[in-house]
Amino acid sequence: MSRILAIDHGSKRIGIALSDPLRIFAKPFTTLPNTGFKKFITALKQIISEQDVTLIVLGMPWAIDGSKTPKTLEVETFGEKLRKHLDTEIVFWDERYSSSEADEALKTIGLSWEEGKTARDAMAATMILKSYLENHESS
Repeated sequence: MSRILAIDHGSKRIGIALSDPLRIFAKPFTTLPNTGFKKFITALKQIISEQDVTLIVLGMPWAIDGSKTPKTLEVETFGEKLRKHLDTEIVFWDERYSSSEADEALKTIGLSWEEGKTARDAMAATMILKSYLENHESS
């Protein structure tokens, strides 16, 4: 089976998480610097190919009340750009609490704030993917 990849888009870093081939578990994969779309899409295409990814879950930062924020619009634009450059299916997924959940998970495994800073984005992507997997049957 193929994997699902989740993206937590940030202005400085972009967190990436992957499912296992059976699409049961989510795990942090990597954090890429956000140094421009061209560099990112090149790295993402390589990950998609090497990891046999057939679905991308892009975290959407809705406001607490569900409305759109400037960041929501930025990520929507990013998602549409991804769709133009990839053949892989992309779905948007609510990420409102992924960063706080990531912080809690990092504390649980004993990482300090400084150590957790670099892992936070990939862990946030993991929380997005975990939520997606919990709400969708394996296919």
